[in-house]
Amino acid sequence: AVVSTQSTGKQVKQIVLSKWQSEGRGARVRRSIGRPEIGQIDPFLMLDEFVGSSLEGAGFPDHPHRGFETVTYILHGEVYHEDFLGNSGVLREGGMQWMTAGRGVIHSEIPGKEECRGLQLWVNLKSEYKMVEPVYQEATKETMVVAEEGGVRVKVLAGEALGKRSELRTRTPTHYLDVELQPGAELTQPIPEGWTTFAYTLGGEVVVGEQSISAHHTIEFEREGASVTISNAGSTVARFVLISGKPIGEPVVQRGPFVMNTQEEIQQTFEDYREHKNGFENARNWKSDIGQKFLSGTLWK
Repeated sequence: AVVSTQSTGKQVKQIVLSKWQSEGRGARVRRSIGRPEIGQIDPFLMLDEFVGSSLEGAGFPDHPHRGFETVTYILHGEVYHEDFLGNSGVLREGGMQWMTAGRGVIHSEIPGKEECRGLQLWVNLKSEYKMVEPVYQEATKETMVVAEEGGVRVKVLAGEALGKRSELRTRTPTHYLDVELQPGAELTQPIPEGWTTFAYTLGGEVVVGEQSISAHHTIEFEREGASVTISNAGSTVARFVLISGKPIGEPVVQRGPFVMNTQEEIQQTFEDYREHKNGFENARNWKSDIGQKFLSGTLWK
């Protein structure tokens, strides 16, 4: 694919390769946003591409979140999830879960028996939304909004593309597009001036300016400019996610799975978590069924 930047388009800021690292139990991830060369780019805290199967020991058993949103998108395979509010289910290939953790969620995310590949994005929340009640929004492969035009196919997880809009409500204004370009196809995607924008390549060849780029690279764009134009000059299908969001512009204090605005709020969060209060009440006698089975090796017995 080719990224051409016109005078009104966003210029490329940097291009960074994501290498494998281990995360959770037995899972391998390629970190995009959140790795040292890029850091956190407001409002995005992290993007991981993850691969693994629970049969091989990959999983993310019971763990908490507060103060932001996690967006899990399954490219291949499936992920089982269960939380301390009584929600549980399976995210299957092409499915997406947008979880606003708000004041507190404790959940377990366990890949299925077969190898699973997916993306997890962490989106920050404004201070006024950090302590909202948790909310889940989900789309399956069947209910996902898809736009197609001239060799371009876009799955619209959030925002809009090619005249099609997702119904998903994001507290932090965000566009999340999964784009496939046939050879020779081109997408010009309007993105508001001042928004943070990046692409993460999943397959095929992407060319930015004179540079040819393969999968697992993050292309970060400058905030100035009101669009990104991407075309595919290769001979195979090019696939990437294009993610953009309105910067929040508030201080970010993060300790692991907790993201607040001040050190005091982080200390309060640890206290709430320890003492099962202010959103963590349900943690008192809770352990996820899938997390326990995963840890004891009985999930598939």
